[in-house]
Amino acid sequence: MSPQRVQVTVDGRTLQLSNLDKLLYPDAGFTKAEVLDYYSRVAPYILPHLADRPLTMNRFPNGVTGQSFFEKNKPSHTPSWVRTVRLPVPGSSMNRDEIDFVVCDDLATLVWLANLAALELHVPQWTVGPRGEARPADLLVFDLDPGPPASIVECAEVACLLRTEIGRDSLTGYPKTSGRKGMQVYAPIAPAPDAATSAYAKDLAQRLEATHPTLVLSRMTRSLRPGKVFVDWSQNNAAKTTVAPYSLRAVAQPTVSTPLRWAEVESGRPLRFTAGEVLARVEEHGDLFAGLRTADRPALPR
Repeated sequence: MSPQRVQVTVDGRTLQLSNLDKLLYPDAGFTKAEVLDYYSRVAPYILPHLADRPLTMNRFPNGVTGQSFFEKNKPSHTPSWVRTVRLPVPGSSMNRDEIDFVVCDDLATLVWLANLAALELHVPQWTVGPRGEARPADLLVFDLDPGPPASIVECAEVACLLRTEIGRDSLTGYPKTSGRKGMQVYAPIAPAPDAATSAYAKDLAQRLEATHPTLVLSRMTRSLRPGKVFVDWSQNNAAKTTVAPYSLRAVAQPTVSTPLRWAEVESGRPLRFTAGEVLARVEEHGDLFAGLRTADRPALPR
């Protein structure tokens, strides 16, 4: 066997790992082996948030400074034991009516994805059933994008405003960093069509803009963004995905989309966590997003 390849067994599945010493984060000296180690160790926390959700991979075969590509359709060399679901994709850029999505339900699949240099893992706000049928959304998400000179500090301020607003509708907010410059706030909900989740999120974003016009923006117009936080309600569209909790991000340092405590959001401090820091956090706090799966799911207000 080539010295560049190592055969491992993960939960009874045989995998060929390759190029373990390749620098996927050159500025940080962070190798593919370290990416594999991170995803293997964070697996108990990330897998529940990937389970039953069709996956969009952002792959960086030559590291974060090289070319990358988003991949929805399963790779041609996907092992037979990897779970896939065939779903319609209207308007596909590849002119396909349907795509075979990977669903990452287990450690072996997660390690296989990491070996593909699928650094970023993105999922929708809805799941698929045991026969692969698409279900309604069970999550609501607000994606907070700061327009410089606004930063994640201003995002945190808006996140607190969102928590108060959705709390009036008996929804519970769960914040996380995007792993880049922004944040997201999630809320578990009773299953609802994406038209309803998008309409609710848009209305709330517009209300926040009306009451905090110097801080919040609900419109996508880029010329209006400097110094404000764009509340992207459109992420609730069924065709869109959001970076998964505990996913790495493809920036210079191996940062992670990190679940937060509300006390951290309220602190006003810049919030940024790398892979090693996140592993220490889950040791201390467990999964701060566990409530997305276990909490009550109130219906959206009509």
